[in-house]
Amino acid sequence: MEIADNGPQRNAFDIERATRENETYRTVAWTGKYLQVTLMSIPPGESIGLEVHPETDQFLRVDAGQGRCVMGPTEDDLVFEQEVTDGWSIQVPAGSWHDVLNTGDEPLRLYAIYAPVHHAAGIVQQTADEAEQDEEAGEDEPPTWTVQPDDAAQGHPS
Repeated sequence: MEIADNGPQRNAFDIERATRENETYRTVAWTGKYLQVTLMSIPPGESIGLEVHPETDQFLRVDAGQGRCVMGPTEDDLVFEQEVTDGWSIQVPAGSWHDVLNTGDEPLRLYAIYAPVHHAAGIVQQTADEAEQDEEAGEDEPPTWTVQPDDAAQGHPS
């Protein structure tokens, strides 16, 4: 199934089929003004990578495979741990350190919804290393037409 991010235009697609067929680490499937949908495939023994999004909430849903979700207030204090499999959802509040590890022997297929938008529209990253390189190079930034938190209004330095 081919996915083309046409955001912020109206869109509908079979998200379960697209998620199960996705073979990339991350494919941005749709980018709206306020939220974004990405598809992910995590190889056995690997993870999405321990991370925190200070101003982004995330919703993740597992559509295939099995894994373990960890979350906490700091990267060294991951007090929440939950085994997850097909049908499970994970809600990550902004500011929570989190990771999802593939504990099975097949790819862990999931989709993530970010609010606000977190990645470049339509970006496809084959591997976690490619995603990291894109972020370091500044090639994985939300589009200018998306609504992002106003750092100054929230008391954060620009």
